Amino acid sequence: MDRYITLAIHTYDRAVSLRAILENEGIKVELNNVNLQIPGLSSGVRVRIPENDLPLALRIVENSDLFAKSTQEGHCYLVPVDFSEHSFKAAIVAIKLAHKANAAVHFLYSYIDPYIAGTMQLSDSLNYEIGDSGTRKQMEKNAEQLLGNFAERIKAAMKRGDAPPIKFTSSVTEGVPEDSIMNHAKNKAPWMIVMGTRAAKDKANDMIGSVTAEVLDQAKYTVLTVPAPLDEFKSLHPQNVLFLSNIDQDDILAIDCLYRLFGNDGTTVTIVHVPKRRKFSELSTDKALKRLGEYCSQHFNNYRFEIVPTTLSQSLEEFNRLNENSPFDLIVIPNRRRNAFSRLLNPGLATTLLTKLDIPLLVIPV
Repeated sequence: MDRYITLAIHTYDRAVSLRAILENEGIKVELNNVNLQIPGLSSGVRVRIPENDLPLALRIVENSDLFAKSTQEGHCYLVPVDFSEHSFKAAIVAIKLAHKANAAVHFLYSYIDPYIAGTMQLSDSLNYEIGDSGTRKQMEKNAEQLLGNFAERIKAAMKRGDAPPIKFTSSVTEGVPEDSIMNHAKNKAPWMIVMGTRAAKDKANDMIGSVTAEVLDQAKYTVLTVPAPLDEFKSLHPQNVLFLSNIDQDDILAIDCLYRLFGNDGTTVTIVHVPKRRKFSELSTDKALKRLGEYCSQHFNNYRFEIVPTTLSQSLEEFNRLNENSPFDLIVIPNRRRNAFSRLLNPGLATTLLTKLDIPLLVIPV
């Protein structure tokens, strides 16, 4: 029999609401300490669930609004495109992931409104006269034609067998690309955003205003980056994964998300601690990592977990030492959203890894 544990303690009304949400996702729920004569007067009602369902339950509780939107909108992978080769590679990876998950793919292309561009004065190529009424329509027409050509290229890849045949849709929107991506994701709640990136040597000089970097820091949804030099197979079946741990409950949520997306047999997950402002002693850090590894080994059977007793800093020196003997196929980062000012002064580890490495990043919001 399943061992039941207490997930939360609420008033009766909130406990009933939580039970409805969890049961809708297939999790069995028991309510304890309920006043049978007058249930509404019950206080301290315990919401108990099977221990094996804890990772999923925590993810639902911590992201209840997000989770509800995802279930309503259906299965979809969002792929922002700019018609480059690395964008096309990301599209193929997304299609194969979506096929595995029985999901659909949506391609999104964003162009700058000439009326906005005229006031922003971004560059000579984007300076339009406000009075040129035909420019806006022509840009929209060109964008739709480019996206149509991209869709035909995807269909051709499916016919050749380079990509599995799945349903996909596409749309054109006007505005700053990162804002368009965030607005579309907010309305459609995709399972994942898949973005292609250039080689690290080509990214170093254009990180200010990088669309991918902004999406990584702002997104409320899981984001997978696909570097241009990447062997496509590795992004679909990662065998050697680096997980950057915060040593808190969010780690379980992130590992559960990883497991649902890439539950491959024989995958090795190396867990390394990333320091935060709140400092841990070396002894408490090692104990917490050990407990995390033991829990994960019990509940994620297809994975093999390794605990590295070291602390990874922003300098990447420790990472390079870890990556020397057995290069990583995927880096997983539980990411907390921060305000724009702090991102500008102190770029997050996800952004640092994005600029320096040609390894896929799976950034999971927590």
